[in-house]
Amino acid sequence: MGRNPIKENQNPYFRARKQAAEWDARLESRERASELIGIAAYTLADYELGNVKRVPADKVLIMADLYNAPWLLSNYCKNECPICGFLPLATEEKNICSVTVRLLKALREDELENMKNQLLEISQDGKIRDDEVEAVRKISEYLDGIAEVISEFKIMSDKALKGK
Repeated sequence: MGRNPIKENQNPYFRARKQAAEWDARLESRERASELIGIAAYTLADYELGNVKRVPADKVLIMADLYNAPWLLSNYCKNECPICGFLPLATEEKNICSVTVRLLKALREDELENMKNQLLEISQDGKIRDDEVEAVRKISEYLDGIAEVISEFKIMSDKALKGK
């Protein structure tokens, strides 16, 4: 058996394949996995070793489906896509307890009500005044946090519901 280089173990494509190999023996070898993806084994090795600047999006879609790793999609969008890199997306799978606690904490009624009132106040005149900029920034950060938790929930639920 060969050794797994340290760099390789940290790569999301490698991690996703190894996790999937726990329930699908076809994915244990890079050679067999590459056949299922429709690429050469050396190409998959390049993806898993980080030797390419950007993995083609169509191959990420195939790997995410084959490995039942929906988090690969948001990881690609967040870390590789030149357009979506700034979006508040989750990049790893979390457990349902962690996601639920974060989601319920983010959706507290009093905070939502406060944000709603601030937005109504700010938008009354149809523009953002200089004295409202900080409030808008805080609202935007709050919504980014909610968006990230929703993204975590989507990753967790997509994986759990696949095939059901």
